Amino acid sequence: MQAYKKHESIAALMNRSNVDTDQIIPKQFLKKVERTGFGPHLFHDWRFNDDGSDNAEFELNKPAFKGAQILVAGDNFGCGSSREHAPWAIADYGFNTIISSSYADIFYNNCFKNSILPIVATKKQLASLMSEVAANEGGKFIVDLENQTLTTPAGNGFKFDVDPVRKDNLLKGLDDIGLTMQHTDLIDQYEKKHKQNYPWLWA
Repeated sequence: MQAYKKHESIAALMNRSNVDTDQIIPKQFLKKVERTGFGPHLFHDWRFNDDGSDNAEFELNKPAFKGAQILVAGDNFGCGSSREHAPWAIADYGFNTIISSSYADIFYNNCFKNSILPIVATKKQLASLMSEVAANEGGKFIVDLENQTLTTPAGNGFKFDVDPVRKDNLLKGLDDIGLTMQHTDLIDQYEKKHKQNYPWLWA
C-alpha cells in the first residue's frame, strides 16, 4: 500500500449528499478481484453520456478539477452496499483524500485499507470548504496528515481527528497484510514449533 504523505492538491467539489457505492462504482464493473483498473469507471453513470462521451454537466469533468487528489463531498458519503471496490475505484482514479461531514461506517473503514484519508469535517467547516472551492475552482488545499491539518488558500482549514493507529498505518503505507508481515519472525517461530508438535500434519 502506498504511504500517505503531506501534499498539496487541487480540491474537487461534489456537492451531493448520500453518494452511494452503487454510483461510485456501478455493479456491471465488479468483474475483477484486483484493486486496479476501476478508476475509469468511477461515477460512470454520472461521468458519461449514453454514447460514452463525457457528460459536461458532471462536476468532476470540469477542466479545473483535472488531476485533483482531494474530493470535497456531501454528507453520508459511501453509503449503500459494502463493496470494497468503491475505495478501489476512488484510489485508482487518483483521489487519496475525501472530506465530508460523515461516511458510511464500512466505506470509512475500507478507505484506510486503501491509502485513502477520509477527513471528517463539521457541517460548518464543510460548508465553508464547499463555498471556497465553488468560488475558486482549481484551488489547492494542503493536507498534512502528520500534523493533522488541512490548509486552504482562503483560510478555511482546520485541524482534524484521526485514529492514531490508522494514522501511523497510512504514514507507513501499511494495510492489514503489511501489518502482519512485520511479524514474520514470530510467524516463522510459530510454524516451526507447530511442525515439531504436530509432525503428522506436515507429512
